[in-house]
Amino acid sequence: MPRKTATPDEVGEKLTAFLKRSHGAKSVRIDGVRLLTGGASRQTWSFDAVIEHADGRTDTLALIARADQRQSVGLMTRETEYRLLEAVHAGGVPVPRVHLMGDDSLGAPFFLMERIEGETIARRILRDDEYAGAREMMTAQLGEILAAVHRLPVDEHGLADALTAPIEGKSPAESELQRIEGTFRSIAPEPHPAFELAVRWLKGHLPASGEPTLVHGDYRLGNLIVGPEGVRSVLDWELAHVGDPMEDLAWVCVRSWRFGNDDKPVAGVGQREELFRAYEAAGGRKVDPAVVHWWEVFGNLRWGVICIMQARAYLDGLSKSVELATIGRRTAETEWELLNLLEGA
Repeated sequence: MPRKTATPDEVGEKLTAFLKRSHGAKSVRIDGVRLLTGGASRQTWSFDAVIEHADGRTDTLALIARADQRQSVGLMTRETEYRLLEAVHAGGVPVPRVHLMGDDSLGAPFFLMERIEGETIARRILRDDEYAGAREMMTAQLGEILAAVHRLPVDEHGLADALTAPIEGKSPAESELQRIEGTFRSIAPEPHPAFELAVRWLKGHLPASGEPTLVHGDYRLGNLIVGPEGVRSVLDWELAHVGDPMEDLAWVCVRSWRFGNDDKPVAGVGQREELFRAYEAAGGRKVDPAVVHWWEVFGNLRWGVICIMQARAYLDGLSKSVELATIGRRTAETEWELLNLLEGA
């Protein structure tokens, strides 16, 4: 059964005690506690903290608390995400600066990071006049940011053993395909011929890949904070893993992340060629469009399977979210897109 969500007042009291204890503070005042997202596994709380230190200094902080509602197999731990954010921030990737690793104060693993203001809702980013200038710059920015992500040496930051990596003896493409096919077989009792066709095509066209890199794993609109000047921050790193960097370039082009701007395949703001040029110019690897196409087919299959998973979370009683239930209906969108992509191939 889903765990009952704590109230803002309850969370505020717990965060006040935690910050006072961890900072050795004279006093802590917490204001504006609100739940940004909630679900069966993750919660994100926003709040402001005024910390008065014993030496008389006062810090005013805009913070986010990222918490696990429950531990789930395959989901990144909060400690690993904390360390990863430290590493990518040091590597020049625009991400929130982490503030403190939590304890058991919230009854679940959590950490605190800075709150970056801006817009995350795709409809506003793609439609509002306020972001017209941002839309002109975002395609190049998305390529430049990915180049920085893929340069990060995970071994030097002690993250290699904490992140999911390719299956021993298999390429990143073969590994990810095996994982998503396994999930598909385990959760979909009803037939999906378009998915079966996609799996067959993907197995028959496995791309060669170079040295694996850090991959964000969910690089798209919705996981970006945007201002009038463009991308301010990249969020939601819990699906990061070691794999083929072309996976990220393709995922941001999956049709569902265009939100209606289908003539602009890169997140509804630009063209693939501009993304690839910016990525290479910023130090990313040479892009083979055919390999990115393979990963785009894979990405649509993956999102379709995730849609089924989201619906099952509701149907199986793991979450009461109506949003998860309705996402299951989007499976048909991915099936249609797969048929279009495979016809072109």
